[in-house]
Amino acid sequence: MPDSSSSAVPGSRKKIRFNAFDMNCVAHQSPGLWRHPDDRSWDYNTLDYWVNLATLLESGGFDGLFIADVLGTYDVYAGNDEAAIRQGAQIPVNDPLLLVSAMAHATENLGFGITTGTGFEHPYPFARRLSTLDHLTRGRLGWNVVTGYLPAAARNMGDEEHLEHDARYDHADEYLTVLYKLWEGSWERDAVRRDRAAGVFADPAKVHHIGHQGKHFSVPGIHLSEPSPQGSPVIYQAGASPRGRRFAAENAEAIFVAAPTKAILREIVANTREELVRAGRDPYDARIYTLLTIITDATPEAARAKAEAYRAYASEEGSLVFMSGWMGIDLSTYSIDEPIGNVHSNAIQSAVAAFSQADESGEEWRVRDIAAWGGIGGMGPVLIGSGDEVAAQLQEWVDETDVDGFNVAYAVTPGSFEDIVTHVVPALEQRGLYDRAYTPGTLRHKLFGRGNLLPDNHRGSTFRPGGPGSTIDDSPRRQHSLTGAGVR
Repeated sequence: MPDSSSSAVPGSRKKIRFNAFDMNCVAHQSPGLWRHPDDRSWDYNTLDYWVNLATLLESGGFDGLFIADVLGTYDVYAGNDEAAIRQGAQIPVNDPLLLVSAMAHATENLGFGITTGTGFEHPYPFARRLSTLDHLTRGRLGWNVVTGYLPAAARNMGDEEHLEHDARYDHADEYLTVLYKLWEGSWERDAVRRDRAAGVFADPAKVHHIGHQGKHFSVPGIHLSEPSPQGSPVIYQAGASPRGRRFAAENAEAIFVAAPTKAILREIVANTREELVRAGRDPYDARIYTLLTIITDATPEAARAKAEAYRAYASEEGSLVFMSGWMGIDLSTYSIDEPIGNVHSNAIQSAVAAFSQADESGEEWRVRDIAAWGGIGGMGPVLIGSGDEVAAQLQEWVDETDVDGFNVAYAVTPGSFEDIVTHVVPALEQRGLYDRAYTPGTLRHKLFGRGNLLPDNHRGSTFRPGGPGSTIDDSPRRQHSLTGAGVR
């Protein structure tokens, strides 16, 4: 586990951090690679796959396993979900939360970042589910907050129209307010006494009704779970819009970004750290991880040959399914050789303008170039080389961008992660850039080295009893005590 200092020291060499990026499905970020003989993603329905992956990642000192999720299908391409189903493009997909207990039981230190959306489940039962997992993992849980971007998810949950982008974040703000009140404000940390002599398990005076009444939610009562090791789990977020970046700066402790070049990433990281300061936090109060894929082997030649073999399995159609969903335009309506200048989409134009900076040929991009870019690793770059070559590239990315680490997608699984542990991690260790030894304690303490709970400058801490965000209302308990006096 890399150094847990909370901020960068000028002139110091920052340790590199890894998250593994996966999903409870077959084709996560590399459509078509499920056909490769070395890929085992089709084992996603088994606990053995997930437990073996978790123990592998822990052996390599990864911060955590970050599991993405969606509650809908990619149906922008061709106006339906047939291509997504045919390619296994994040469909079928299973619930990520149910994997955590088994993986936690098989590991001691690995963190688990679980994705769920704020739009389709009431925060009250959700708060209990995450508290339960934080207890069962001994404080190694993180939650990736997503507001949802697939219209199919909204339709299947009974909503005729998807909320407008910024409105989804306004809804998520209140969603987190409810959760913080439950996790931070309902039970005081010493409420559970377990006093056998007095016959008191928990002190009612230290368990508070949160009294929340808002635009979207009414939650008057107490949290159903006693305080877990972290209280609030580590908050992950990946908002890229101005509203999303502000939301991340106010809430996130791990922020996921994606950029095709170091120049673009450097600007994203700098802007993110500025947003953290505007939110009243330290610029290094959140770890920033950027998306990429690593293809490596014992020699440069073997790594390049492996990359070519992987590309032969990449699905052009599957990539366009993803790109259409991510960018919100149906790329099936254009010829595969259509120049990007003819594709009328601001999202496409801006994305390709960024991608083309990584292409030294200077040639105009076509639709097939978008498909080729997304064929392995989705929106992130692909690093190819021997372990030492990749370590040198990772060092350059960190030194030139101030990013904290990498959210590593796979080409094949678990082979891509095995290769990183075998070839890249030792090369990074030799350079003094990586440490497999974990800091004891919760995921939050492993990431920052300053304890298990949210720091005082985090938004969530204001909802603790007596804090400026607290709306504790214990009148229901007092009323119950009066009306129930003497009744047994």
